[in-house]
Amino acid sequence: MTTNAPATTATGTRFEGLPALMSLMTGDEKHGPAATSTLDALWVLYDRVLRVTPETAQAQDRDRFLLSKGHGPMAYYAVLAAKGFLDPQVLPSFGGYDSPLGHHPDRTLVPGVEIASGSLGHGLPLAVGTALGLRAQGLTGPAVWVLVGDAEFDEGSNAEAVAFAGAYGLDRLHVVLIDNSSATHGWRGGVAERFAAEGWSTATVDGRDHEALYRAYTAEHPGRPHVVVARVEPKNS
Repeated sequence: MTTNAPATTATGTRFEGLPALMSLMTGDEKHGPAATSTLDALWVLYDRVLRVTPETAQAQDRDRFLLSKGHGPMAYYAVLAAKGFLDPQVLPSFGGYDSPLGHHPDRTLVPGVEIASGSLGHGLPLAVGTALGLRAQGLTGPAVWVLVGDAEFDEGSNAEAVAFAGAYGLDRLHVVLIDNSSATHGWRGGVAERFAAEGWSTATVDGRDHEALYRAYTAEHPGRPHVVVARVEPKNS
């Protein structure tokens, strides 16, 4: 993994320490590849781009992050712990009967979580609605980010969300799409073409390269929503 992120965070955790945090979460239903495929993309987003902290997690002008790829949340929990949203001591309880850390994140139990997720195909439509709602309130500052998996595009709800966001020019909407070759159906020219056809700004990068992710995340895209396709190793490799 590339480790070009800043050496430390507000809580003193380095990127290199995230696997140790993830290792605290054990069990038979971990969906390991779903988690590890997102680790670099999540870290760069939270460490260098996303404008939200434990202190501002309820602020109206915060950036919103929605995890649509919610069935393997260990990387997400590890990043939240590294950034001070969670006490790392709760991580070993992952998946336990009385643990707040379920196999799918629960926004009522986990600080910093915006949506309860896990059912593939729901996160992007929710992000579109969030961006549209913020616009309707005149809140043009907050960015909306949603992390999805390539397999989610087997769901028709995502095609509708992509088309709507492009037509309405939701330029505060950003998608991070983790491409680990899990989709049943491909797309000629790559999955980014599906977004480009609907008027989106697009970038396709190595999902393990922190500097490439950062440049793609911060690229200007006036008047258009933006998608960053982060390619990682195939799921079953």
